[in-house]
Amino acid sequence: MSITPDQQAEIDALRATPRPTLRAVSEGMEKHLYTAIPVLDHGFIRVIDYMGDDAAITQAARVSYGKGTKAVQNDEGLIRYLMRHWHSTPFEMCEVKFHVKLPVFVARQWIRHRTANVNEYSARYSILDREFYIPEPDKLAAQSTVNNQGRGAVLQGEEAARVLEMLKADAGRSYDHYEEMLSQDGQDGLARELARMNLPANIYTQWYWKIDLHNLFHFLRLRADAHAQYEIRAYADAMCGVTKDWVPAAYAAFEDYRMGGVNLSAKGLECVKRMLAGEAVTQETSGMSKGEWREFEGMLGR
Repeated sequence: MSITPDQQAEIDALRATPRPTLRAVSEGMEKHLYTAIPVLDHGFIRVIDYMGDDAAITQAARVSYGKGTKAVQNDEGLIRYLMRHWHSTPFEMCEVKFHVKLPVFVARQWIRHRTANVNEYSARYSILDREFYIPEPDKLAAQSTVNNQGRGAVLQGEEAARVLEMLKADAGRSYDHYEEMLSQDGQDGLARELARMNLPANIYTQWYWKIDLHNLFHFLRLRADAHAQYEIRAYADAMCGVTKDWVPAAYAAFEDYRMGGVNLSAKGLECVKRMLAGEAVTQETSGMSKGEWREFEGMLGR
């Protein structure tokens, strides 16, 4: 992980000067505030700011003031009810702002989630650092033969070494040319906004990313899933840990109903009822396509 001296000084100063506040505070989130959590080889996430906690969710759902006389158990039950019945608005009352350092190719996948506010480091105005994501050997995998978007077996021996050397050499060469094109030694050089186009997709960028809890849960449901690309999943996993400390009741409901639960189609539900009644249901009698049936059996662990 690469935190610059200036960033570390800012973190130390902010954490050294706590201030009293009347706003809702999550003790679990306070321990994460400003602190960088390492991800991949040079990346990190850190919480810059947040708003709300579990109580903010139930307060919004009840449209009342304060905690009132409701017990904690009632709050947890209400949060689980909201999650179970897809009531999203109360979860939108909580927000979090992350500072994220990530490879450009991960950022381009991440930005597909358009429900956040994003401000990215500008290579038009500043020069990017010589930092590239180079996968660990056990993350170098061949193309999957059954999934056009996935990975297959891990590369071994000479093939793995060959690929790693190419990744390192190409990244270094591209950055060398980037610096040469900028030509800051008395030559005119190329504009930064043009010189950056030669940089590889594994170079690191940074951004501030602010999102409400409902849409954060949607991001985590997709990107912390076992089928997500490893590199973005590493960031999602780190965010899961932070979110669990921030809103423990909401995260527990999210884990149960979204991460650990499944959604059945009307045909799938009908098949379950028929199976419980003792009928031997097959793909041919289910009314489902082969793909639907395969996914359905996967949900049932068959």
